[in-house]
Amino acid sequence: MQSQARVSLLASPPRARGPVRYADRGPLDRELAAYRGALAGQAGTFAETFWTSPSPGIVASAMQNDHYDSLSDYVNAVADALRTEYEAIVAAGHVLQIDAPDLAMERHRLFAERPLADFLGFVELVVSALNRAVAGIPRDKVRLHVCWGNYEGPHTFDVPFDELATRLYQARVGALVLSMANPRHAHEHRSFSKFPLPKDWSLVAGVIDTTTNYVEHPEVVAERIETAAKAVGDPRRVLAGTDCGFDTSTGFGIVAEEIVWEKLRALAEGARIASARLFTAA
Repeated sequence: MQSQARVSLLASPPRARGPVRYADRGPLDRELAAYRGALAGQAGTFAETFWTSPSPGIVASAMQNDHYDSLSDYVNAVADALRTEYEAIVAAGHVLQIDAPDLAMERHRLFAERPLADFLGFVELVVSALNRAVAGIPRDKVRLHVCWGNYEGPHTFDVPFDELATRLYQARVGALVLSMANPRHAHEHRSFSKFPLPKDWSLVAGVIDTTTNYVEHPEVVAERIETAAKAVGDPRRVLAGTDCGFDTSTGFGIVAEEIVWEKLRALAEGARIASARLFTAA
């Protein structure tokens, strides 16, 4: 497979110069068909499959607005356009994962010099727009991935999950995907004692760091899963996942490809260990 050139939204971000709409479903349909073909070629079967799609907030944050009168108008227009993609993914038989780094990361980016209240208002705006876009999809077919940015850096200005929890819980989804493995956010499980996860939600706990070439020991993975299960109160509502993707932008991989597979093997083995302990104890 030929390696792809690096792509940077920072160097030349796209701009909205007219009304936002979903102009062509062709690329999406072709990618979904290719994914279906890849799944069909596997020896086993999966309990479920998922497909990621951007939140309206991250699109509006990364792609400049030269058309709409306000950020609110822009976010809502993007959400209306993304409905096409959201519904197509679920119709194809996949769980829709909304990737929304904007709901945490934009606190120290777009809103870095503004009061916290302004950022929290943005979170409410995006969640409201997102809810409208997924209104026709069953909640259990949608999950929300929130993170503070998948990059190796200090992260000392990251907004605490405590500030976000109640606003994120307004989302019309069935699961939350949360970074819980990296050194800055491994403690976030403590928030669930103060702000319990909604009763009909699951937690996809990040138990693998995607910004380091260290390979987590399966026992470390198992301990992280068990910690998340204790925080939620029911191991049946916890899935093990990675903190984020391993290649946020094409060609910008931080972790070597062979190490990615080692990390995923550790994830699977750690999940087996944790499941044996959690469900035997139950």
